[in-house]
Amino acid sequence: MKVSTIIQHVILTSIGFLSFVSSNAQSWETALPTNNCTNRHENTLTAVGTKIVLLGGRGIKSTEIYDTKTQTWTKSVETPLEIHHLQAVTYNNEVYVMMAMTGGYPHETPIPNIYIFNIEKGEWRKGPEIPKDRLRGSAGCVVYKNKIYMVCGILDGHWDGHVAWLDEYDPKTNTWVKLGDAPHLRDHVSVAVIKDKLYVAGGRRSTARINQVLNLTEPAVDVYDLKKKTWQTLPAELNLPTQRAGNSSVAFGDKLLVIGGESPAQVPSHSEVEAFDTKKMQWVKFPSLNKGRHGTGATVIEGKVYSIAGSGNRGGGPELNSIEVLK
Repeated sequence: MKVSTIIQHVILTSIGFLSFVSSNAQSWETALPTNNCTNRHENTLTAVGTKIVLLGGRGIKSTEIYDTKTQTWTKSVETPLEIHHLQAVTYNNEVYVMMAMTGGYPHETPIPNIYIFNIEKGEWRKGPEIPKDRLRGSAGCVVYKNKIYMVCGILDGHWDGHVAWLDEYDPKTNTWVKLGDAPHLRDHVSVAVIKDKLYVAGGRRSTARINQVLNLTEPAVDVYDLKKKTWQTLPAELNLPTQRAGNSSVAFGDKLLVIGGESPAQVPSHSEVEAFDTKKMQWVKFPSLNKGRHGTGATVIEGKVYSIAGSGNRGGGPELNSIEVLK
């Protein structure tokens, strides 16, 4: 870092502002696939090997598969029901849908079962029921050591009922374990694991009941130590720099990338990409997306970050189908 940059950082920090360390990462590139996927938002995506499974969104849509080697989309079967507001995960080369919602705004309802997509067979199957006392939607979901962890979420669509629950699910034995609640309530959240720690950044408390759907964003970053089974909240100076919800989060080496999102601060979806360096314990400003988006997912394949589809403005549109790639 240049001396002038260090001095600027010290000055800004001393007067209460957060300064970014700039990243040398390349810019996001808009991919040019041989064909296009369906425009959608409030969808999700996850990697199975070198392929990306894109699914869900408002309305019932086809499950679509992007081959990152041939840059070609293949349309597979429709989802068994309308699926949205979720973070799908990959387990044992299959896609698991958990803590998702269905139905219309503002009283979307949590989907009571796990749904599983087998990419090789091109088939969906209905999995086990989710315990009724832990059922919610719009939660963060991640795989760690062959178990699936789900955190936070909301009970009643965008209306009310935020929870801080953390659950551990073992797909092999179909067993659930309730873990300690996160320090902060939030929904519209995406999470990632880096070196035995689960990072929860972004999200909000959607409360249409009092006309506060977008406003109650959560700035704090909560971290769960998966070995010690303890929560901590990072110091306030390490709050998420750009508050937003509906963002995507991925682990990119030692960094937690927080990508896109929506907030009351602006009509266009956020294009900001901010990374928390878990080694240096500081936020790093990454190149922005070419097109801001929220209500989608992101994944990493062979050192490249992929962000696909989503909504170009806060709320419900325009729905996108573009692919952006960060190397």
